[in-house]
Amino acid sequence: MAKLLDQVREAIRVRHLSIRTEEAYVGWITQFIRFHGTRHPIELGEAEVNAFLTSLAVERRVAASTQNQAMAALLFLYKEVLGRPVEELGEVVRARRPDRLPVVLTREEVKAVLDHLTGERWLIASLLYGAGLRLLECLRLRVKDVDFGQAHLVVRDGKGQKDRVTLLPRALADPLRRQIEHAAAVHAKDLREGYGRAYLPGALATKYPDADRQPGWQYVFPASKRGVDPRSDVVRRHHLAERAVQAAVSKAVQASGIVKPASCHTFRHSFATHLLESGSDIRTVQELLGHKDVRTTMIYTHVLRSGPMGVRSPIDLLIG
Repeated sequence: MAKLLDQVREAIRVRHLSIRTEEAYVGWITQFIRFHGTRHPIELGEAEVNAFLTSLAVERRVAASTQNQAMAALLFLYKEVLGRPVEELGEVVRARRPDRLPVVLTREEVKAVLDHLTGERWLIASLLYGAGLRLLECLRLRVKDVDFGQAHLVVRDGKGQKDRVTLLPRALADPLRRQIEHAAAVHAKDLREGYGRAYLPGALATKYPDADRQPGWQYVFPASKRGVDPRSDVVRRHHLAERAVQAAVSKAVQASGIVKPASCHTFRHSFATHLLESGSDIRTVQELLGHKDVRTTMIYTHVLRSGPMGVRSPIDLLIG
């Protein structure tokens, strides 16, 4: 099994997929093999793939997104590694995707949470709300992706491996400049100590061998410590860890007395909802969020209709 998993890793890296995708795919393929008594996947086929995916939904009751990820991993295995694409899966029992509205904070609640954050955590949360970024998109920002002149941020390799441009809030320009100055000082220290090589995506490291030392390629939010790159064993300074920001936001939500199950992603939901409340065109919001289909963005109109922008309760006409 180890040799097969090495082949999977190699196929993923050749296609420049992320380390997260690599870890997830290897994990699902390992589970698939163990589910079928450690038989080699070349001996298995559509029926066995179907049985595994169905068991995830029926026995383990995983979320729809989890089952979809497992399916993507197995389809990748058979097509890209074994050279035998899965033709027909048959009737896979699909995990149900619940119809839930996104959690959205009011403007007052957003301010209350931000008031309980400081430093980098405050700036990151402010960017999530002010620019509609996903947490990982924010943490992966490079210095060169911040354009103060045009007042925009470039999100590279976002969800679906797409780039997009979103706004840079004027209120965050000066704090962001100071953060970039801090990142530059950290980078200068790394260079003096013989390090300072940032991770470059895809084949850029080969095409531009010295680019990883350039200031523009450094992360806006560098980690506090250097670490070993799991793919190359090179010592680098990665970006700030997601869990550090998630923990800070969770603590801030609790300190604010907010009972909604708010998280970092709630700031993005609030960004979209508040823009629509203010009269922004839904197509503009779709573009800023990076949604492929406007129907995904439409979910925020449902949030609006359920609140003060929608139907007025008849009791309000009696009592109000």
